[in-house]
Amino acid sequence: MSEQSELYSLLIPLRGERLLVPRMCVAEVIPFADTATGDYPDAPDWLIGSIDWNGRKLPVISFDTAKTDEGVTARRRGARSRVVVFHAITDRTRLRHYGVLTQGFPQLVRVNRDVITLDEEGEIPPNQPVLCRVRMIHEFPLIPDLEAIEDRLAEIETNIVN
Repeated sequence: MSEQSELYSLLIPLRGERLLVPRMCVAEVIPFADTATGDYPDAPDWLIGSIDWNGRKLPVISFDTAKTDEGVTARRRGARSRVVVFHAITDRTRLRHYGVLTQGFPQLVRVNRDVITLDEEGEIPPNQPVLCRVRMIHEFPLIPDLEAIEDRLAEIETNIVN
């Protein structure tokens, strides 16, 4: 009998979407605190500010930058908001960690070839650092492009002070 490869992953809840990332990319999940935006003059919509994390300024990004029906930006804090702290996977930025705003606790899942397939029909949100959408049993999560996120952070890191 052949051994099956499995990858421990996290399903990260956003507003209306979920991200699927390998567990090893995540350092920890912390409560969302008010962000300081003064560190980022002329910040793009996806960069919502920084929070203090282990004595460092941690930039926090959001995949939820669209306006809601109520006219409030969807990237703002909700009752279940958390920040997933990611390890940087490239050396394109001097940052070793960054945060992604979530709308709840990530769910640990085991992924293997039997439970995941590429969803070629699902739409990918425009202007988002996303590689693809996959089908995983009854879920259709997005696979984020972590390298593209780090490239975006590298472009503005001259304004990021650790």
